[in-house]
Amino acid sequence: MKYDVADLSLATEGKKRILWADNDMPVLSLIRKSFSKSKPLRGKNVSACLHITAETANLARALKAGGANVVLCASNPLSTQDDVAASLVKDFKIPVFAVHGENRARYYRHINSAIDHKPVITFDDGADLVNELHTRRQKESERILASMEETTTGVIRLRAMDSSGKLKFPVIAVNDAKSKHLFDNRYGTGQSTVDGIIRATDFLMAGQNVVAAGYGWCGRGFAMRARGMGAIVIITEVDHIKGIEAVMDGFQVMPMSEAAKTGDLFVTLTGNKNVIRVEHFRAMKNGAIVANSGHFNVEIDIPALKKMSSRVKRNVRNNVDEYVINKRKSIFLLAEGRLINLAAAEGHPASVMDMSFATQALEGEYVLQRKSKLSAAVHNVPMRIEERVCKLKLKSMSIEIDKLTEEQIEYLASSGEGT
Repeated sequence: MKYDVADLSLATEGKKRILWADNDMPVLSLIRKSFSKSKPLRGKNVSACLHITAETANLARALKAGGANVVLCASNPLSTQDDVAASLVKDFKIPVFAVHGENRARYYRHINSAIDHKPVITFDDGADLVNELHTRRQKESERILASMEETTTGVIRLRAMDSSGKLKFPVIAVNDAKSKHLFDNRYGTGQSTVDGIIRATDFLMAGQNVVAAGYGWCGRGFAMRARGMGAIVIITEVDHIKGIEAVMDGFQVMPMSEAAKTGDLFVTLTGNKNVIRVEHFRAMKNGAIVANSGHFNVEIDIPALKKMSSRVKRNVRNNVDEYVINKRKSIFLLAEGRLINLAAAEGHPASVMDMSFATQALEGEYVLQRKSKLSAAVHNVPMRIEERVCKLKLKSMSIEIDKLTEEQIEYLASSGEGT
């Protein structure tokens, strides 16, 4: 078995972490047990470019239980948990190509190792694997039945490819499923982003001016958690509807050019490029902290920050780099602008990833059932899969909800009754 991980001797701790997460992922566990009997992915090669975490490990276990030949590679150079990667290889016999802190060349070498696996189904977190299949490895795209995309950033890229007619195979926008973004993005990103920032800096939220760039589901989640810890939260937006929503939710809303003057902590959560740039760095006060919780580090114009700095960056703490501007003002960049919740913490809690990865696993089964009927486009997750995941999640929490009566069903289906 070919693989590339940091150190197999870390496997013991990695297995503990995987099984601990499994305890909090009851829906995915049920699907794994079902897959082990039905084998819906029997003999299919599957490559997944995801964050190599304990939660991802349990998705890989479910896919393998379903009969798939699974290979994993990292979707971000700083998100790999090396002990988990080691355990997947040693204990679960799942090939992994991922090392925490790997450079760009090794990162793409690992993605190409996943493509060398000759997958017919891919799982992606940011669309780097799919992009490679559409550029340098186009020939390999011909065998792909479908791909699943987990992130806002990835879906944005893929919809752009779809609209321009460049998409070569079907893609399921798992990120757009309600069972994913309403929970994973909002509650998972919200909590794990705060966790990563505090681990990296020991920052006190209470009384601080915290600027959240973007009020999508990730931005909402982070803003809610920061306010709950006593922060004065400022939202920056480019969408008028989201801007009004943030105001009505009780947040201050202003352009980044204004927010830059007062912010103590800045966090980007947009999926876009250069959200914080030269003019914003110039306006920031001494000691400002800048972090990113979007998938790619392009949300912060790091090359511009480096160019502005009057001296070479100085690492002042694990995951904290100091840049000095005009020899008098320090700006602190966290985790090299990478995903702060995974680079400096452990990512989303297993409980919320249970729903996202349950949806992913069921989508793998779905695309094989529909392989001849899916066009080369971006598709939504079928509502029946979403309902199944949410139903199982409520059941695992010992929560019941009401059912419509026959009279209510008839009323909703008719138009005769009025005042």
